[in-house]
Amino acid sequence: MAEIIQREGTWTFDGETLRLVPGRDKGVNLLRRALGELTVPLAALAGVSFEQGKKSGRLRLRLRDGADPLLQATGGKLTEGTDPYQLTVESDRYGVAEYFVDEVRSALLLERIPGTACTGYLLPGPSVPLSVSAGDGTASFDGEHIRLEWNWKTEDAKASSGTRQLHLADITAVEWQPAAGLENGCLRFTVRSSPTKAPPKYDPNSIELWGFKKDPLMALVAAAVQARLPHPGAAAAAPGPGPATVPVLEQAPEVTEPPAPPEDDHDALLRRLRELGELHRAGVLTDEEFAAAKQAVLKRM
Repeated sequence: MAEIIQREGTWTFDGETLRLVPGRDKGVNLLRRALGELTVPLAALAGVSFEQGKKSGRLRLRLRDGADPLLQATGGKLTEGTDPYQLTVESDRYGVAEYFVDEVRSALLLERIPGTACTGYLLPGPSVPLSVSAGDGTASFDGEHIRLEWNWKTEDAKASSGTRQLHLADITAVEWQPAAGLENGCLRFTVRSSPTKAPPKYDPNSIELWGFKKDPLMALVAAAVQARLPHPGAAAAAPGPGPATVPVLEQAPEVTEPPAPPEDDHDALLRRLRELGELHRAGVLTDEEFAAAKQAVLKRM
């Protein structure tokens, strides 16, 4: 068990899953508080890192591509304050952070978690129903329908069409863009029957965002919809677009020994043994972990 408690939140790792609980400090971002506790299976991780600074450091989790609908919908555009997979660490907890990283890395190594992209989501995304007001409108989602309502700040050309009701089956894509500099952001839905390239200011299937405090909350709507669209990793194998249903989460791979490598891969196994020895000498692997990992490699030689 590894645990680190900070003002922004508490991260706990039990060897199989990571529990990310947001802190109660008033400085914790609205998006992080709205997401609540996240349970991240080890199989969803691609890596973990800790960066030290003079006054504070930062823990970062790197998820496998396609593991989380939130990251899929936001396209890596979440800032440090809104990204739930980052944690600010005070300087007096650097040792704890380093131990946390070592524990997670050891588990990734021993369980042989692949770094490849997922073909199904390993996290469920935000729960529904939910409703968020920001920018020039309000977006609501009940799991089947998206409702876009406009406010007094909406451009007349867009507001004149009235409230928009979109069925999930008609949505082919969703994106969330934060405001950056002089460029406004948006929550945009691509509708199969009425695609448009109009700016969000005039697009009746978009909500324009101006960089205010509640803008990141629109990412919750994007993620909830994304979780219920066909997973992009399975698109190539699918025969064609089918009815929109809540996809089954990709099951975490069972912990089994990898298939025996071909005879000409003997050198790779020797390199693997050397790597394990280096990790053991560096203190990353315990005696028991090293013995188990070494025995597994030797069986395949």
